[in-house]
Amino acid sequence: MKAQTHKMTVSMDEHTSHLEQFKAFFKQLDEDGTTIEKLPRHRIEEYQLKAINATLTHIWNGNAYYRAQLEEAGFTVPEIESLEQLSKVPLLNKNVIRGDKQKILCLDPKEIGQVHLTSGTSGKPIYTSYSLADQYVYDLLPKYLELFKETDADVAAIALPYEFALPGLGFQRLYQFAFGTAVLSLGKGGYMAPVDKSLELMKEFQATVLTTTPSYAALLAEESEKFGIKIGEDIRLKKILLTGEGCSNTFRERLEKWWGCEVSFFYGSTECGVVAVECSEHKGYHVMEGHVKVEIIDPITLEKLPYGKTGEIIVTTLLREAMPMVRYRSGDIGFLQKSKCNCGITMDVLHLRGRMENMVRIGDEDYSPFMLEHFLMEIPDVGMWYHFKLKQGSLKIEAEPFRTELTDEQLAAKIRQHMADRIGIECEVEIRHDIPRTFGKATRIFN
Repeated sequence: MKAQTHKMTVSMDEHTSHLEQFKAFFKQLDEDGTTIEKLPRHRIEEYQLKAINATLTHIWNGNAYYRAQLEEAGFTVPEIESLEQLSKVPLLNKNVIRGDKQKILCLDPKEIGQVHLTSGTSGKPIYTSYSLADQYVYDLLPKYLELFKETDADVAAIALPYEFALPGLGFQRLYQFAFGTAVLSLGKGGYMAPVDKSLELMKEFQATVLTTTPSYAALLAEESEKFGIKIGEDIRLKKILLTGEGCSNTFRERLEKWWGCEVSFFYGSTECGVVAVECSEHKGYHVMEGHVKVEIIDPITLEKLPYGKTGEIIVTTLLREAMPMVRYRSGDIGFLQKSKCNCGITMDVLHLRGRMENMVRIGDEDYSPFMLEHFLMEIPDVGMWYHFKLKQGSLKIEAEPFRTELTDEQLAAKIRQHMADRIGIECEVEIRHDIPRTFGKATRIFN
């Protein structure tokens, strides 16, 4: 009986892909001692146009749904002549791919090396398939040395989900293969990763970087006091990278004070991978334009919006062969600006305003949850765990006290007055001492 043999499909000696052409581009950047972060805009846009056209050809030849959509939109060849023409390419809606693992798959299923899926809290999950080359070759081509300063001297603790979704494994690949950084795979409080063990591991191996969600960063800091682990002495982080949940700048500033280190925001998704990250200036997220092209559209008219106008964030992946996302409707709200950042990075700057489905309607006005949180967190007597409860256009705030000498009644009155002064709304306030902690994604808004 002939023994079965296995070959490593990630081998670039045998691998062929529409993305191979871009290896030379990024290799030349390496040899020139630069990165895509600081290229002149015309060179970034030349690369993006070439990458988009390569992707359009790939999906035209490799996927029936994508091809039918392009043909219906009037395409006779899978090509655009300028980035402005990208708006002619049909949008990709979540509901089209939700629960359908084959809908936009562009490779033979035998070539898939990893499958991730969203939580499915809004319905059936969205499956995202990767080839091994997607994960270990093409995803690592663009370097962002200004945005990521980690090296092989660092130890990165990753407190993100490793089950189903992309974040945990995605960051692990980034740290290990792009920076040579040792990784502590903490997860988020699961059966094999209780909080006390995670804190002990960070202490024993002297973690220098923590990547987690805003709420879990707060939980780890809070729990460290219970276990006698001193932040700043036993655990001395240089940086925290927050992702997976949005939060306000005041929440971030609280974490910086608690952990005694820089805290930055990262924006991405299981569907699209990396999208944008803050630089040290903390004045918005630089779009990772080696990996994605980002547009802003009016969510009602679907028209593309110019710089400075707020709308829905649309993402096109540039370096995917298994399941490219082309003009994917993220459901997130934000706006773009041309970069004039002191950091010298030329990639566009994205400002996030939250998810469309999470906008808070009070009376006749819509408010971003981040803005409401920002004003609430301005009160130092308020803890980092709270709920916004909406009922018939009115707002109730449930908040915990934090190291305050105020009575519950005094704190409630202070919150009511502060919110009225800052955004002109009257709200009911209840002070609680038992707001539940969660290892999953924190739920702050209740209807």
